[in-house]
Amino acid sequence: MHSPTGSVAALSSAAATMFSVGIIFLGYWGIHEASPWHIADVLVVALALTGFACLGLVPWVATRPVESDTSDAGMRVARRLFVAGMSGIWLAVALSLLT
Repeated sequence: MHSPTGSVAALSSAAATMFSVGIIFLGYWGIHEASPWHIADVLVVALALTGFACLGLVPWVATRPVESDTSDAGMRVARRLFVAGMSGIWLAVALSLLT
């Protein structure tokens, strides 16, 4: 099944927006503070960086060549990467609020 027109641009811009939200979160959270880190702090950063990696790969995966024009394989993988990246960022935010 073919993706709707504009779905690559929409998914890529959504990934860029979530990437920006994650960067703003890390800046506000205080990743550069001089206090010693705890295990929860390392977990927050690991979740955020994993989310950034997934979100950064979304445009590349969504625009890669596929077998045929009707194949939707790249978009399916890109959607899963978007959900994984978004989940990583929001889990990092939630964990930082709980600790």
